[in-house]
Amino acid sequence: MNSVKFLSYSLFAVLATSIAIPNNAAEPSLTIPRVEGEPTLADFEGMQPNTPLARSMAKVEDFIQREPYPGQASAQTTEVYAGYDQNNLHVVFLAFDSNPELIRSNLSPRENIFQDDHVGFMVDTFNDQRSAFAFYSNSRGIQSDSRWTESSSRRGGFDSTFDAVWFSEGELTNQGYMVSFAIPLRSLRFDESDEQTWRIQFNRRIPRYGEEAHWPEYSVNVEGRLNQAAPLTGIKDVSPGNNYQVIPFFFAREVDALDRTAFGGPKFDAYTEQEVGLDAKFVFNDSWALDLTLNPDFSQIESDEPQVTVNERYEVQFPERRPFFIENADFFATDSTLVFTRRIVDPEGGIRLTGRSGEYGFGSILINDAAPGMNRDAGDPLRGEKANIAIIRGFKDLGEQDRVGFLATERQLGDGHNRVLSFDGRFLLNENWSTQMQLIGTESEPSTGGIETTGYQRNMMINREGRTYTNHTHFLETTSDFRTELGFQNRWSKPNTSGVHQSSGLNFYPENSAITRWGGSVFGVYLEDRQGEKIFTQLQPGIDFRFQTTTLNFNWADYEEILKPGDFPGLNSVRSYDYDTWQVGFNNNTFEAVQIKGSYREGSTLNLVPQAGYLPSVADTNRIDFNVVFRPFDQLSIANTYFLTELETQGGTKIFSNEIIRSNWNYQFTKELSLRFIAQYDKTEAGPATRLKDDENLNFDVLLRYVINPWSAFYAGYNSNQSNFDIVDIEGERELIVANDLRRDGDQFFVKFSYLFQR
Repeated sequence: MNSVKFLSYSLFAVLATSIAIPNNAAEPSLTIPRVEGEPTLADFEGMQPNTPLARSMAKVEDFIQREPYPGQASAQTTEVYAGYDQNNLHVVFLAFDSNPELIRSNLSPRENIFQDDHVGFMVDTFNDQRSAFAFYSNSRGIQSDSRWTESSSRRGGFDSTFDAVWFSEGELTNQGYMVSFAIPLRSLRFDESDEQTWRIQFNRRIPRYGEEAHWPEYSVNVEGRLNQAAPLTGIKDVSPGNNYQVIPFFFAREVDALDRTAFGGPKFDAYTEQEVGLDAKFVFNDSWALDLTLNPDFSQIESDEPQVTVNERYEVQFPERRPFFIENADFFATDSTLVFTRRIVDPEGGIRLTGRSGEYGFGSILINDAAPGMNRDAGDPLRGEKANIAIIRGFKDLGEQDRVGFLATERQLGDGHNRVLSFDGRFLLNENWSTQMQLIGTESEPSTGGIETTGYQRNMMINREGRTYTNHTHFLETTSDFRTELGFQNRWSKPNTSGVHQSSGLNFYPENSAITRWGGSVFGVYLEDRQGEKIFTQLQPGIDFRFQTTTLNFNWADYEEILKPGDFPGLNSVRSYDYDTWQVGFNNNTFEAVQIKGSYREGSTLNLVPQAGYLPSVADTNRIDFNVVFRPFDQLSIANTYFLTELETQGGTKIFSNEIIRSNWNYQFTKELSLRFIAQYDKTEAGPATRLKDDENLNFDVLLRYVINPWSAFYAGYNSNQSNFDIVDIEGERELIVANDLRRDGDQFFVKFSYLFQR
């Protein structure tokens, strides 16, 4: 029996022996009243409920820390008052502070509040303990919202792309600060029943202590979050009804850019384009949403964060930002990424249905993509062809936190297709252990016709969460002909790979020490092909120390990577490469005006960009990642990023250096109006031991934003780009060559306006 099969059998053995009787201890609960009127901060003047309306609301207090001292009472007092009326859920926080002058409070863009003191809550409106709406605000009333998905996999956690229309108000006082939330019921989804039972969890963050506190307690001793939330009752005879949202948009831009593929050689092309489109949402039976899009608004206003892509063997994943795909995106999320919507590049229109009834949930997307048929030669049979895409998701909840489901996708292009069918399940074994399993089959035929192939992937994991001991064991097996054209595959899940990765950690909480927590961990990987030949191993022990506002971590990693014929051009035999690195990381937010995060890595790595005609080799490397955020005053934020990656041969010859410098300045005039400026400089300097060429790029991005809510907004922006090129005439043909100096290769001015109409 090979090692991967042994590990997979061991995994099932652990599953079989880990089941225990759930903890039946009494849990806290909250019953909220219907209120007569809309509570405001004026009802809590003086940081106390001083009107009949305020006093009629249900009160919550006694927050418990999760960080930095799990299980202890919060360092500051927090009171929460909750109620509802026919149209809204109302929540008011009174966040007392013995040193109110130390409260971190900044005027910032929506979603950018997590370096500040803030409060918020999560509400699981289906009481299924699988997903929840999350609403947060700082002391200025600046909003952040997201969707929480209960899962131990990388698909779980917060999805900040979710947006909703709701209302918040904040006020600093001489005793702390107050925040009011009014969440329209039509912004939520819930069962169509006369009496609602939800789950709720309140929380407060105090960054100068590194404190995260909750009511009810969100214990590190227990796996899961929503199973620790309090049942919420008292809401009766409410409904968001059958409401709709219509969001027309207008986008226009003027572009003057280098066309590298122009007939006769590269040249500059100036053009103007305008786009008018419509997004619409229809909500019915309280929990179902039908989304339509015509000429979808897929203009990306926000800039992607920089990532290092030089000398990377596998594709780098960027997040989805486009509105049509955002709501209920967790419906289509499984541990294996089978729906990565950035694969859908240029759709003309689409329709999506998501919702649930009782224990069942359903989601579907029908959309097309014109991108595959663009920029093809006249004789290409795919010229002008569009890909047609269908996605269907269904699931059923079992018990308190278990779920089984299926996902099917199809992408048709020309005479070909790619079909994917997946079955998955998540099971909570006891208060510490959980498992997820997924089986996926694919069927593919080339777009120009040909032999149909089939493949499959098995994906199994078991996880443990606890105060002292954590564990993650993950087995993946993928056949050679496994294809998922709408998905995303990393090293662990690429075709013809079978293996396991394992992470175990121990945490300790010393008393009467500046260190609030320290721990050690070991991460290991073993991958082989399906013929049983080893292709990659990794062993990475590490240690970390947490103080109230600072974390330090150290790790060392040892790798063995095996390349086979077909993995690299010119490679005709199996080659093994051994390399290792060590890394130190640092994160500090002690001061309100400055937050610093950085790491330094040194050692050796695999050079995947050798000179033409040469094979990969082990090279010496070092890398610096450094991020610092300055807040000179409460309306200005300056976020700076610096990446430096260097490689040289073990004989001392330079391979390349790659440098990325980015500075993002945001001035917030009001909650709605801001001006943002980004400058980013990228430079790759090639040495004699690489096939890379010198590459240099300088980009400037200016954006004026007026945002009433996520869908009612006006943007005006300018973008300019420069790179190191020149255009020369060679025998009557224009050619692009690498130059020493930067030259403008494109700029654009754009405006975008959208407005939400809703009932």
